Amino acid sequence: MSRDAFSHDPRDAGDMRDTATRRSVRQHRSTPPDTQDSRNPAPEAPGRGHSIEAREQDSSREERSDSPRAYYVRDRAYLLRDSEMHSLKEIGKFRVIAVTDLGKYAYGGDRDRMQKDIRALRRQSLLADKSFEISQKKTLRIVTLTKAGHRLLKKTNQLPDDQPLYHGLVKPREVKHDADLYRLYQKEAARIERAGGRPVRVILDYELKRTLNRDLALLGPEKDDLDRKSQVAEKHGLQLVNGKIPVPDLRVEYETPELELRHVDLELATSDYRPRAMAAKAAAGFSMYSRSEDASRLRRVLDEREITARILTL
Repeated sequence: MSRDAFSHDPRDAGDMRDTATRRSVRQHRSTPPDTQDSRNPAPEAPGRGHSIEAREQDSSREERSDSPRAYYVRDRAYLLRDSEMHSLKEIGKFRVIAVTDLGKYAYGGDRDRMQKDIRALRRQSLLADKSFEISQKKTLRIVTLTKAGHRLLKKTNQLPDDQPLYHGLVKPREVKHDADLYRLYQKEAARIERAGGRPVRVILDYELKRTLNRDLALLGPEKDDLDRKSQVAEKHGLQLVNGKIPVPDLRVEYETPELELRHVDLELATSDYRPRAMAAKAAAGFSMYSRSEDASRLRRVLDEREITARILTL
């Protein structure tokens, strides 16, 4: 979108070119990276006692107070509300998010506002909105960042430097599994917060495998030495299991109530998992989750193979 398309010149609003948007937000890893940005909080789900009319009034007030701000990348200007920027950050961290989950967690169930934001982001070429057939009766609608959306987040320093960001799809055949990781994160983040902690960073398996494989390659002739491999695994907070280093689907780094930085490794097990793979993931200390339709079968496998692990459901 060119500047002529705006109803006014964004620079008229005090020239925000370098005020809030170019300020680095990297202030130690304790900066909340995701569902509850301290500066631009996402709307919370209305209480159960709210009437439909009250919810609509709350949503209208929030939307009126969420005025667009100008963000500049090269010679391009973007007008974005806080809720739109929040969605871009969420999508960038997880690569792909199901639209239903984005509405539930990032918009507190306000689907109308989410749809409006998606349309606005799509018009500015910051977001891609796609649907995939995942079975004969079901389709999955997902959103991902475009290159322009990725560039906007990076150039305007919207997230800490050590928070990986992604755009586009890598494995369309695994889109449902990858989209479910956002819901998996929300479950674990809620557990962390109930215990008094605070999530500060998320790392997908893409990033974990990249850095792990880089360090394994540096071993050279010692790459098959189990002691050396074990040292590399330990460096990355992982474990050597039967000569291999299992990698989780998702790692969540968080602060404890005592301000200690820790992490939890999460695995989304599916009905396709073989007992040996589940045993290796359990031995690696991963927290295991599954979709509700897969949970009973996976628990039966654990019992039959006497694998010590607990399966939590999304």
